Amino acid sequence: MTADAVAGPVGEVGLVRPRPLPGAALRLICFPYAGGGASVFASWPAGTGPDIEVCAVQLPGREARLGQRPFQDVRTLVSAVEAGIGGLLDEPFALFGHSMGALVAYEFARRLAARGRPAPVHLFVSARPAPHLPRPWPGPHLLPDDQFIDRIREMGGTPAQVLADARLMRLVLPVLRADFAVNDGYVHRPGPLLHCPVTALGGRDDPQAPPRALTAWRRHTSGPFRLRLFGGGHFYLREHRDDLLRAVRESLTGR
Repeated sequence: MTADAVAGPVGEVGLVRPRPLPGAALRLICFPYAGGGASVFASWPAGTGPDIEVCAVQLPGREARLGQRPFQDVRTLVSAVEAGIGGLLDEPFALFGHSMGALVAYEFARRLAARGRPAPVHLFVSARPAPHLPRPWPGPHLLPDDQFIDRIREMGGTPAQVLADARLMRLVLPVLRADFAVNDGYVHRPGPLLHCPVTALGGRDDPQAPPRALTAWRRHTSGPFRLRLFGGGHFYLREHRDDLLRAVRESLTGR
């Protein structure tokens, strides 16, 4: 059995601002992991300080946009991101993405460069191997529902109560499959390097994005590169949120 697809046209990309800061020195635009929504970053403003406004990208098919058809291709998604949030790039901004979100943030930065638009002052890529590397476990979105759910359970990103709720999973599975298709269908196309600083972040015990795979992000920028590791696995950002936000804040403000 395979979960039903979400019908209708692909939804639009929106932006959630948990704590608007009109006078902020810069915006931190955050891209969630597969299946995640803007609420992943709802608590982040408390840890980024008064000079950084956290802005969370809301993709179709989740939270307030549940029922909208999600994207299944990263380049179409990135085009929609530009259309949806391009008006907020008039002030200095940085990009942060976790797992699938790291890929989207990277391709968004490349699209902006190719179109001569303002570049991010910093790109943070979290818990995803560098884009030129092959995926360690390709094709999970093609598995039958029961095996796909087991794979999601192994990753640890979805609450157990959600996985146990068959009715809720019928809504969630199409979005998860689409997001995994974005990741697994990605083919890196060589092109100009980014020029902004890049920081790769991850959990020391993450089998999906081990330190060597994170370090390989170095080859995608002509600017400074830094690797930051934390305790934990693929979702280290939950148990080490404060440490992560401290590292992000230090990279952006020097304090």
